Amino acid sequence: MQSIKVKTPAKINLTLEILNKRPDGFHNIQSIMQAVSLFDFLTINIEDSEENKISISGNSREIPYDSRNIAHKAAELFFEKTGISGKNVDIYIEKHIPVEAGLAGGSSNAAGVLHGLNKIFGLPLSGTELSALAAQIGSDVSFCLFGGAKLASGRGEILERVESADCDIVIVKPDDVSISTKEAYQKFSELEEKPKTNNTLKVFMALNRHEDISHLLLNHFELPILRDYPRIEEIKNLLISSGCKNALMSGSGSSVFGILSDEFSMPEIENAKHFVVKTVKHGVTTQV
Repeated sequence: MQSIKVKTPAKINLTLEILNKRPDGFHNIQSIMQAVSLFDFLTINIEDSEENKISISGNSREIPYDSRNIAHKAAELFFEKTGISGKNVDIYIEKHIPVEAGLAGGSSNAAGVLHGLNKIFGLPLSGTELSALAAQIGSDVSFCLFGGAKLASGRGEILERVESADCDIVIVKPDDVSISTKEAYQKFSELEEKPKTNNTLKVFMALNRHEDISHLLLNHFELPILRDYPRIEEIKNLLISSGCKNALMSGSGSSVFGILSDEFSMPEIENAKHFVVKTVKHGVTTQV
């Protein structure tokens, strides 16, 4: 039996600007994505078999363990692309990244499967080929492969390197609010007047100059989501009043992150999980 363990980081969006809807039904965006030190762990075991079989299990009751899980789709696409056959693949997901939180936990797991399988079979796919497969799976999966900080465009799969933000972050995920990406885009589409801003390029330049970017945080999803989910705005305001330089909903929500200052003191927030993390300069990695 061959085995590998992979560490997959969460992602926050320092900016997320929605530009327009595409003919394929997706939206063009521009965003600064940043990997942080909140990790899931994947254990991938491979045995010889008469035909390819993919099994998924894990420690969370909030995710499916069948073909609905995009980690399963990642494994299928890997074997389809490489032509490798006769393998029984068992994937165990040790989940720490909250689900439906705007932190790309599922996308990171899918990226971890691509990374792990490519490693275990001797790197049959180049980084470019892995990235192309990742783009087929989901908009954030390419970013999760490489991590660090990236300027993301297209539907999120076109990436340009940015200097990683160097700061401590608190992430708060309310237990009583979960928002799917589909719901967030639906609420955004119902806005009569769409926001018109260009903070992404400002953050891109500020990061490359090693300047403070806390005042430039921006997420277009906040306008419709905070209106319908006041709990998220409450957490955001509480983090700022407790000493965060600024706070923002990440991705499509429902998690909120704050950039810490020396004066920050963690407030009491009922029915919520919180994580104090650092920005990291990598994506999925092999766990030794």
